[in-house]
Amino acid sequence: METENKKTQVNPDSIGVNLQFFEDLAFAFLVFLLPLVVLPIFPNSFDTPKLGLLVFGVIALILVKSVKAITGGKVRFCLGKFDIAVMLVALAYVITTVVQSPNKMEALLLPGTTTVVVGGAFLYFLINQMKHKRFVELSLVASAITMVVVMLLSIAGVLSSLPGIGQVVGETQAFNTLGGVLPSLVFFAVVVPLTVYSVINKKDMATKAFYGISLVLLIFGIVISGFYSLPGRDTSPRLPDFTTSWTVAIDTLKVSPLMGVGPGNYVSAFNRFRPLSYNQTDNWQLRFTSSRSYYITLLTEVGVLGVAAMGSVVFLYVRVAKAAQKESRERKLVGWGSANVAYLVSFGVLLVLLLIFPITPALMILMFVLLALASETKPMELSFMGDAKSRFPAIVVTTPFILGAIAVGYFAVRVLSAEAIYRSAINAVAANDGRLAYETLQRAINTNPYVDRYRISYSQVNLALANNIAQNEQISETDRNTLAQLVQQAIREGKAAVTLNAQKASNWEVLGSVYRAVIPLAQGADVFAFQTYSQAVALDPINPNTRIALGGLLYQAKNYKDAIDVFRLATLAKPDLANAHFNLAAAYREDGQIDRAISEMSIVVSLVEPGTQDYELATAELESLQSQKAQKTTEVTEGETLTPPEGETETVLEEPIELPQEAEPPAAEATPTPTESGQTPTPTIIP
Repeated sequence: METENKKTQVNPDSIGVNLQFFEDLAFAFLVFLLPLVVLPIFPNSFDTPKLGLLVFGVIALILVKSVKAITGGKVRFCLGKFDIAVMLVALAYVITTVVQSPNKMEALLLPGTTTVVVGGAFLYFLINQMKHKRFVELSLVASAITMVVVMLLSIAGVLSSLPGIGQVVGETQAFNTLGGVLPSLVFFAVVVPLTVYSVINKKDMATKAFYGISLVLLIFGIVISGFYSLPGRDTSPRLPDFTTSWTVAIDTLKVSPLMGVGPGNYVSAFNRFRPLSYNQTDNWQLRFTSSRSYYITLLTEVGVLGVAAMGSVVFLYVRVAKAAQKESRERKLVGWGSANVAYLVSFGVLLVLLLIFPITPALMILMFVLLALASETKPMELSFMGDAKSRFPAIVVTTPFILGAIAVGYFAVRVLSAEAIYRSAINAVAANDGRLAYETLQRAINTNPYVDRYRISYSQVNLALANNIAQNEQISETDRNTLAQLVQQAIREGKAAVTLNAQKASNWEVLGSVYRAVIPLAQGADVFAFQTYSQAVALDPINPNTRIALGGLLYQAKNYKDAIDVFRLATLAKPDLANAHFNLAAAYREDGQIDRAISEMSIVVSLVEPGTQDYELATAELESLQSQKAQKTTEVTEGETLTPPEGETETVLEEPIELPQEAEPPAAEATPTPTESGQTPTPTIIP
């Protein structure tokens, strides 16, 4: 009987070891999937799924750890070399998000910088609790070579022919799961030192062969990514230049040195502070959400606080690297020495590459994973007695983590659900199904009312539906009521977007376009349009297109002298923009300054390409101005690119609808608009 009991007795320590093994495998599998997951159910098929997987993966691991601590009656944890620095980085992002970011959803969802940093910090601490960290290293290598294989299949045209996958890949050359060839280039380069170490130091020939093949594939991936990143290719990344990036960062620090503009709000700083010389680059119409370098973006968004936190990481990294180098010398280790040296080399490669390239969610996660691998840990344990009553301390310790994980999980489900619904709305718009788009956008806003993108799209759908009704020859009283409701909803949602992020110039511009579109339908919309476009100009002062839109309102109100001032500033912002000169010529013509109109139209003819519709339009207008010389104005037909300022708008409705008082645009922040003379033009609308 005693012998039988001995045979059936189970060693609790053995069970713990087995559970730890499978737990470590779960960690490794999460690290493997994070760079690879791509889901077309979201508007951003690359970054949003990675954010979701990171959040839910961390939540699941925290819950497992908490339940394990409660059932075991003890809390086991490990302290690492970079713990304090990692906490400082996460804290800096959280503080600046709460204090500075005007719309927290920009920081938490898209681009989701704060979510990635906080989630990456938790992942760092969880990896430090692993017993088999080498699983994570193997996961990184396996993930990288999987990406290389995906790129090769994409180049060969295999992926585009597969059902389901072809929808995501499309006709993209060198498709990869990071969403661009530049991030993949960085990822491959960072993983290379890990494979080099294993090739040199592994004794098992099968393992050495696996890492050798992996190294060859990674080098091949670097070559492919580098080739498709070359200027002139369709896949070449569009990045702001260093001069523009530094100018934006320095001018931001002058306004908010400690905390910057807030995570996820880089585009607002870019709009306000990019130099006038940027308009002479090929990217002049692009509005970037990050700078050329991660560190410049960090300085712009998180300010001195973020740079100091990241500086603590670099400081500790240098100390740990020096200690590892000294240890290798003392122990007379050959080759790469210890595996820890390989992790440090990989992290160093990433730090250097981020000096010249922006960061992505996958690369940010990679940063925290490498820190965890390079961090030497010291185990600690809080033990309690085995009976049920003594588990109360473990419950007290783990309850905040459990409650926090559940709360974050609930919030994440709503956020991701709203994104999936919004993607459905985009598909409905593409299918020209206005009713479905209208209803789907309502669901997205109800699910997550804090995203300005949803409000902007809903506003534009309401406006499109209102325009469809207004085109009817016979408008019934019911149609009129529906029309008034749609117009008011379009304005309301545009205002909501501005309220969510009043620092984003594009939100003011869209609201201005809504007011402008309803001028034929509603009284007072012209004044509101002028106010909102003026604020858009203040937040994006060197954007010539916004000034052209503002000048067009003045032209439409027959305030030609002030329209001339605004159009002239547009030509100064970008002297080679034909449309700015074209609008200025039209304003001069209506103001009776035919000689100046001829001069501006001559510039237009010199800027547009001969043989195009624009060239024919400009040439015809120039000939008309020269022949009639302040006598008669030839009516201008709208061109392909050249868009003349609109004349007096005909009222579509016999009795225009009256906008309620709440349709007035939100109060704009006082933001001066710099001009060449240092003064801000203040044109006035003539009703």
